[in-house]
Amino acid sequence: GKYVELQDAYKSINEALFQAATYNNRRLKLVSIHSEKVNDDNVESLLKDMDGVIVAPGFGQRGIEGKFSALKWCREHDKPTFGICLGMQLMCSHSEEGDVDCLDIFHVPVKRFIPSVEGHEKVPHMGWNTLEQTRSPLFKGFDAEEYVYFVHSYYVPVNEATAAVTRYVHPFSAALQQGNFFATQFHPEKS
Repeated sequence: GKYVELQDAYKSINEALFQAATYNNRRLKLVSIHSEKVNDDNVESLLKDMDGVIVAPGFGQRGIEGKFSALKWCREHDKPTFGICLGMQLMCSHSEEGDVDCLDIFHVPVKRFIPSVEGHEKVPHMGWNTLEQTRSPLFKGFDAEEYVYFVHSYYVPVNEATAAVTRYVHPFSAALQQGNFFATQFHPEKS
């Protein structure tokens, strides 16, 4: 992530990971890497010994190149990878946010929410939703009545990599999975 120097910036993600490790009787060694310090020249030395990589949420341009470098390396080395929010969007083919090409791990574009004609929905979408059509090990033991938290203005349409669906303005991908690549548009650390 790009806020690793701020002690509490990823506190909820870190706590969620430690809880998941404990629940699954695993030991977690968490290494935080500042995305502004990652580039194509040093990414292998930073990630080669990791069992998996999480691309943390964020916004804006700062640190994006490092996240791209990390994701490209993970794709080339089939490293288990989990993207949250912006991390998921960077794994798609193209984003309407900034009109940029992304990594095309998931062969689907990222689109901007257009509120309905009635205008009941506000953009950005901020709030709690339930999930439908969950089909991934990410949701093992997940109850259909549980809520997850979203904050975003862009979405990924439902596609063959969709691992969970939710509705806001229309149905969209709440999670994606393809091979060793997992991603959520919602924030699991808050959910």
